[in-house]
Amino acid sequence: MPDISVIICTYNPRLDYLQRVLSALKDQSIAVESWELLIIDNYSNNHFTNSVDISWHPNGKIISEPKAGLANARITGVDNASAELIVFVDDDNVLDRDYLLASLNFHKQNPKVGCFGGMSLPVFEVEPPAWFYQTGINLGCQNYGNQLYVSDQASVGYQLTSYPEKAPIGTGMVITRSAFKSYQLNVANNKQRLQLGRKGMELTSGEDNDIILTIVKNGFEVAYLPQLIVNHLIPANRLSDAYLSKMAYQSNKSWIKLLLYHQICHFAPIPKWTLLPRKIKAWILYKAWSSPLNYIKWQGACGTFEALANNG
Repeated sequence: MPDISVIICTYNPRLDYLQRVLSALKDQSIAVESWELLIIDNYSNNHFTNSVDISWHPNGKIISEPKAGLANARITGVDNASAELIVFVDDDNVLDRDYLLASLNFHKQNPKVGCFGGMSLPVFEVEPPAWFYQTGINLGCQNYGNQLYVSDQASVGYQLTSYPEKAPIGTGMVITRSAFKSYQLNVANNKQRLQLGRKGMELTSGEDNDIILTIVKNGFEVAYLPQLIVNHLIPANRLSDAYLSKMAYQSNKSWIKLLLYHQICHFAPIPKWTLLPRKIKAWILYKAWSSPLNYIKWQGACGTFEALANNG
């Protein structure tokens, strides 16, 4: 039985990026026989499987999941995985050579940690505009510094008051099967929560946070390991004004919905009738017409208003 299951959930991947992801996995310092590779094709229509060769991996499989959505792909991946330790690798995540080995060693020494991650560093296809860093949009990247962090607050029935400090993100997320199954059990009959993650071209991004909040409430700790390094490939189109505006709106909306569901949202719900006046006021306050940055910030505010109004 393999020690680690690497799961790549993908929808119409960019082939050159996926090849870089697979090359990095092929070069891992851990013996290839000790881990398995599962590529979950989440209803792609670009026939990428015809161009992907994983014959180098003795435990490699490509599995089709016809139900669109990241949550469905992840559940299929875990259901087909053999190992207790799961590593979610996006189709644009290039892992450091020791990523799998370091993950396995940490897991053996810290069995109570249900989910952990490390540094996700951006590799931009084109240089981002100077104002990009003021948007607050991380595009699946994080860097909490060089200090190890392990939460010590988790216990069954733990009462959350805010989002856990230095919690992992989806990029290179490492999670135990038992932790993921606790999340899967919680969302099995909740279609709204299953739709918090990516689906096709939608940019909702709350699923990773939902996983973290759910497993912490189920008694699992989370951790940040600075030695886990993944290069996150960022294509040029993700720096366009249109993409960032859509990201700001949908990510803020899903974030607030998630906090409301877990009852840790510090914003009060708002009456639906106030939605349009609030958007108009925010348009003026942000001077949304004056620059791409201000328009993106306005879109983020609109996403927040939408979520608060629909729960008012």
